[in-house]
Amino acid sequence: MGATSSSPKELSSSSQSVLTFPLIEEDDGQQHQPPPQHDDATNNNNSVQITRSAKLYAFCAALNSCNLGYDIGVNTGAGILLQNTLDLSDLQLEAFFGSLNLFAMAGALSSHLVNDKFGRRWSFRVAATIFIFGTILQSAAYSYVVLMIGRAFVGLGVGFGLAVDPLYIAEISPPQHRGRLVNWSEFAINLGIVFGFASGLMFATVDETVAWRWMFSMGAILPCFVIYFATFVMPESPRWLVANDRDGEACEVLKKVYPDGYDVDVIVTEIKESIEKERIAEHAVGWGVILFPSPAFKRILMVGMGISIAQQAVGIDAIIYFLVFILKQSGINSRITQMWILVGLGLIKLGVIFLAGRLLDRTGRRPLVFISLVGMSVSFFIVAMSFIGAVASEVGAIVGLGLYLAFFSIGMGPATWTIASEVFTTSIRAKAMSLATFGNRATATIFASSFLSVSNAMGSSNFFVMMALVCLVILLWMCYYLPETKGLSLEEMAHYFAEITGDESILEVEGLNRREVDRLNDPEQDILL
Repeated sequence: MGATSSSPKELSSSSQSVLTFPLIEEDDGQQHQPPPQHDDATNNNNSVQITRSAKLYAFCAALNSCNLGYDIGVNTGAGILLQNTLDLSDLQLEAFFGSLNLFAMAGALSSHLVNDKFGRRWSFRVAATIFIFGTILQSAAYSYVVLMIGRAFVGLGVGFGLAVDPLYIAEISPPQHRGRLVNWSEFAINLGIVFGFASGLMFATVDETVAWRWMFSMGAILPCFVIYFATFVMPESPRWLVANDRDGEACEVLKKVYPDGYDVDVIVTEIKESIEKERIAEHAVGWGVILFPSPAFKRILMVGMGISIAQQAVGIDAIIYFLVFILKQSGINSRITQMWILVGLGLIKLGVIFLAGRLLDRTGRRPLVFISLVGMSVSFFIVAMSFIGAVASEVGAIVGLGLYLAFFSIGMGPATWTIASEVFTTSIRAKAMSLATFGNRATATIFASSFLSVSNAMGSSNFFVMMALVCLVILLWMCYYLPETKGLSLEEMAHYFAEITGDESILEVEGLNRREVDRLNDPEQDILL
């Protein structure tokens, strides 16, 4: 149960007597079952080419993720202006920033009401409309109450949208390209942050009582494009169409995202089987496995939920929200200079995210996570040192913040949800991911809602030293618990956790899924029953 001295693959291969189970859910194109062979060579899974239509639809869906990024970025520059104009206390501003995650969680939880009944396209339109309404209320607010009402609608729109973006992209993409296209959503969030930073630069010379209103108003532009694309460009998800017995329409959509000549009837059949298999997996076990886990499931939850909480425990959302306050404390008081620095920091973060997407599958998850945590710790120490002495160091603060954003984006940013999706086994996948997401957002809320108060109480230097130590504690925890998940199937991960904990009950649970799926696929079993 201790350190991960052996690789999951080694431990998995050494266990010969335990039950095995197939992957029920395709994930990023790993270990999925190939379709039946046909005369048409294009039905070879290894030769499926990504089409322009698939890229276009993924781009349109990812654009919706820019809304979250823009909200984070625009509030970074507008927060201090907003506080001065409406005479807000630090606690009120912290509540304004932190509440977004609470409202977003509510939006994500309620999104299935539209998602399942009316389809993904309607979900995009509803999310964008709610976001626009909230943005207008925020822009026009002359009281804190109206401002928070607008914040509630913005949060609901963000959560609603984030629930449908990766879902739609995964359902519209061929499995071989699913992972790369789904990552467009993450890239779009960071692009939205840069847009938000840029809006502050655009209005840097405008009176601060008006500038933040224009900056918020600009946020209504992207959702308008999303509504247009969802109405006139994007087709309905083929998976939703199949689930609602509209196979003919699903075939027409699949013909656009698969190469010419591909037998899309095979894909429709696979979608039907996948829906039924997921239903079986979802109901095979209840919440008891998660609430009262066996040693193996407990270890899995510690890894998956631990890294999702750790991603926000390093302070990323809070740091970005309060970047202007940090720059001002370091002695940079010019709004124009502050906005230029924000844009530069945003571009650094965006560039490193692009690089990390290429490194993640080459170097593995563990090395990038370790490099990320060590780098962030050093970066926090640099920022802390810049505040020691009678006069703060502007250069030290800028360099430290730039390194922090870069190191976060190389590991903890992109690797977190990849690792979580790779360690949660089929039987607990949906429930565990929900809990991990909740923990991630709850941690972000706590940090964003207390950043200024804690920083002012401790002093800037002491606060950033504390954050550096937090990164080192997380690093030690990761060294002990985090396995390398690169290239491993869910089956291999289950064997690994069973081996290191001495708990093979997890394999019995997953083996039950195997028997249920075999029964589903064997007509003779139905006759015998």
